This record gives sequence, C-alpha cells and structure tokens, in this order.
Amino acid sequence: MAEPGPGDREEAAPAPKKRRLAGGERYVPPPRKLRAGVSFGPAHFAETSYYFEGGLRKVRPYYFDFRTYCKGRWVGRSLLHVFGTEFRAQPLAYYRAAARAGRLRLNEEPVRDLGVVLKNNDFLRNTVHRHEPPVTAQPIQILVEDDEVVVVDKPSSLPVHPCGRFRHNTVIFILGKEHDLKELHTIHRLDRMTSGVLMFAKTAEVSKRIDEQVRERQLEKEYVCRVVGEFPEHEVVCEEPILVVSYKVGVCRVDPKGKFCKTIFQRLSYNGKTSVVKCLPRTGRTHQIRVHLQYLGHPIVNDPIYNMEAWGPHRGKGGKIDKTDEELLKALVEEHRSKQSLDVLGISEEDLNSSAENKDSGNCSDCTKAALADLINENSCPAEDTEDPERNDVAACPLNSDSNLETPEKDKELVSCENQDGQMGEKSSEEKDPLCMECKITRRDPSPKELVMYLHALRYKGAEFEYCSKMPEWAMEDWEE
Repeated sequence: MAEPGPGDREEAAPAPKKRRLAGGERYVPPPRKLRAGVSFGPAHFAETSYYFEGGLRKVRPYYFDFRTYCKGRWVGRSLLHVFGTEFRAQPLAYYRAAARAGRLRLNEEPVRDLGVVLKNNDFLRNTVHRHEPPVTAQPIQILVEDDEVVVVDKPSSLPVHPCGRFRHNTVIFILGKEHDLKELHTIHRLDRMTSGVLMFAKTAEVSKRIDEQVRERQLEKEYVCRVVGEFPEHEVVCEEPILVVSYKVGVCRVDPKGKFCKTIFQRLSYNGKTSVVKCLPRTGRTHQIRVHLQYLGHPIVNDPIYNMEAWGPHRGKGGKIDKTDEELLKALVEEHRSKQSLDVLGISEEDLNSSAENKDSGNCSDCTKAALADLINENSCPAEDTEDPERNDVAACPLNSDSNLETPEKDKELVSCENQDGQMGEKSSEEKDPLCMECKITRRDPSPKELVMYLHALRYKGAEFEYCSKMPEWAMEDWEE
C-alpha cells in the first residue's frame, strides 16, 4: 500500500514508528494520554466491603495497584536500588518475592529482574494487599442535601477523602457506596480526628463560588472543644504564628518563622476539671485551634498529638519545647509506641522497622532517627484540618487517586508503604495473603473512645448559607468523663 502524499488527508494520525533498538536495548512505550475528570465509581467501590465489629467500621483487606511513572531521579538507577532507598516500608526480600509472584510490572510486563535499569517514561505498577485502619462505626449524618451542596456531620477518626492508608474508610467513599452521592467536590476539610460540619459541592461552579468566600475570609467558622483546666472567663485572642513540623505525621508548633494565625476563644462552661471553649478561627492554618490551645496551656483533653508528654513538662505551653523538630517527632513516636497507638500518627511499627533494615544500621536509636528524618521530610499526604488559601487541598492529596497515579508524578511522591498499618479482624482471616506482612500480625483494635477527640466543627456560615450541627455530648455543661 502506497504511503500517503503530502496532499492526502488522514482521518487519524498514523501510529508512531518504534525506534530501531540497539542490541539488548529495552523499549519504553510513550506516556499514555491523561484521563481528566475521572471520579470514583462502582468499580472502585466494589474493591472490597465493610463490616462492623466492636463499635468499629472495618474494611476487608483487598488488592490494590500503586502506579507511577519513573521519576527523574530514578532514571539510570536499578529498580532494586529504588525500592531499597525510596520504598522502605517493606524489606527488599518482599519486593523480590513480589516480582516472582508477578505483582511488579514495568510497562505492563512482569518484572523478572530487579536489576533492570529504569528509563524515562517507564511505567511501574505494584500490586499490594492493602489493609486499612478501622474507624468509628458512628454513621455519617446528612444535615443538608439540595441541588448545590451536601452537608454532613462527620464522625471523628474518619478522613475526608482517600489519603495515606485510608481509601474505603473515608467520607467520600462511604457517601458514594452507601448514599449514592458521587462526583462531590471538597470545599473545605477537617482533620481526621475532628468531627462536625463538612460541606461538599455537587458542581464545580458551586465549589468555585464557595471557595472564593473561603479565600476572601468570608466564611465564618465556629468550633467547640473541651480543654484541660480552667480556661479564662474573658475572651482570649491568640495570634501566634504556626509552623508545620511534618506534613506526613501531622505536627505543627508555634514559631516566629511560621504563618500568621488568629483564633478567638470564649469559655462556655467549667466543671471543676475541664472547660468547654468556643473557638472562632479567623485564619485556616493546619491544626490552628489545637496548636493555639496548647500554647495557651489548655490543650484539648484527649488530643493525641498536642497533649502528650513528648512536648516536655509544660506540654508546649508558651511555646516552650526545648527539643529540635527531630527530637520532638522521635519523642512523640516513642510515646505512642509505648501505648500501641502509632496509627494515630499515621505511621506504623513496620514503617520504622523496615526503614531501619534498609539503613543497614546496627543501632536501633540511629535507625529510628533515620526513619524519622524520612517522615519529617516526606509530604506525600499533608495533615488536614486546614483551609489555608495558600495550599490547594485537591492538588496536595487528589480525590481521584486512581487517575492521579496514572499521571506523571512531577510534584507528588508515591509511597507504597502507606497501606501497611491497618487492622484485620477474625472475619477476614480467609483473605490472608502469603506475601503480606500485615496479614501475619495481630493488632490491638482501638476502642471507639480512643477514636474520638473533643474538637467539633459546630457551625459554618457564608454569604448565602449557614449550616449547624448538634452540640456533642462531651460539650454539655453537666458532662463528666
């Protein structure tokens, strides 16, 4: 068949010719065309199922593909070297076994040799047996639903959207699977441990309109919390700047180098031991309310980060910590490790242990220190509870994780270790995987009480709307622990 001449019109461009490869050279296909606007659907929801046990909502372990294009710094390095330096949640023996089992694919071809040298545009797929941590079994209450928005009362312990180790145990997935509410746009976020009013837009236009109010500081927010001690009766205004210590672990502190913040506090009641306080944040920095209360010497009663001994004898009051950021994170990790509650920090014992193994160090303290350094510098999934207009929550942790993982990862880090700190009850024993380290571990389930923090988003008010939830039981004046 003759080649088309310069004047011939083609219905479609001809397929690009493969470049002739030198002997032994490996062919890398061109990048795929990106899929825009793909959201979660029935196929994603069908990956696994929920079950309820001991006041907890649990997810049965399931297989999941982590996918990424080769990053620039990986080019010219072997796959074994990349796994050993950047995917440290598992020992190298695991990746060798995964390759033998056909769970590692390079450009959709099974990886036979981890010594293969990576090239630009290589597409890596890693199939893992994913475990998610349990969350409270408290249902998501829908406060308002109309043509423009869905407003819910979010339970504590439940992340807003897939991030880190959480996917099905998130507000977005539960609303889609159990309430058939899909294609939702996040307007603002709440920290995983914070409960209360959470808004979603049904269209991009509504999302943009309300987002502009957020950026112009026109959205009034009212929170309520229960704090340690007798909070002053008069109004307290705190304007201390806040600096993020680690997005990965989700830790911040007051620091002159931080961003400007302003929170207004007003005591509502005092029962002789603890106080209920109304909080009006005028800015939306990460963990702003929690950090300001700690600075004032009245941390939230059961705050798993800012009311810990790791901050020192004064627990961070007045900004007195006397520790470097690394020392602080290490102390927080060790305190939670002793209480078997590392999952609160979003990390696991396996994260630390496998980092230590790959550091080839014989000193356990040095291993933990090295692993913590990784956590300090890693920002693959930032802490929530922020409406900072200078940070885009969708860009930082995209709702469409499947589509995102198929795009070139220029500004994002894919961390395959983030699915390894979940729970698995006896009901899932038949789903154990021979290669999965998590399947071999028996973990203590948290109690529902451990999954509640006494901070609640009570009211959100904009130019054309006002949404409120009920006052939580722990905020009642006559409530006692």
